[in-house]
Amino acid sequence: MEHAHLPTTEAAVSAIRALAEEFRLSVSVTDDIGADRTSRRTSAPPFTVTDPDGSLPHEAFVELAGPPSVSVRLFPEDDAKITVEGVEFHDVPRDRVPAFLRSVYGGLAFTKGRLFPPGQWLVVPLPGDETYKELIPLSFLTPWLARGIRR
Repeated sequence: MEHAHLPTTEAAVSAIRALAEEFRLSVSVTDDIGADRTSRRTSAPPFTVTDPDGSLPHEAFVELAGPPSVSVRLFPEDDAKITVEGVEFHDVPRDRVPAFLRSVYGGLAFTKGRLFPPGQWLVVPLPGDETYKELIPLSFLTPWLARGIRR
């Protein structure tokens, strides 16, 4: 399935704000703009704001009120880290972030458990048979994560 292309961090933030409004969630956004401020540019020389190609990197951290509590860190490299109730999903493509959040807040995400190897996974299905799955630490099952357990 094709996802809407989000060419910039600001486009992704706007899409997240629209989704938050749809689900009536409060949203908080913190922007870091410039090579000297973004987290993946630790090797940037002092007082250097642009990348070597002249572009101005933009990174954003978005927090959405729950349940569930969700945070999204949007990186300039077209990917994101989404944390749902403490479970981290790394390297989610920026274009997939709105669909991911829609699945979480729309009730499609679920927790799946196994006896061997023992563990619980948070599974987030997206349209088009795309699924993200991450292991939940055993002692970290919150009430929201426990509500949707499937065997």
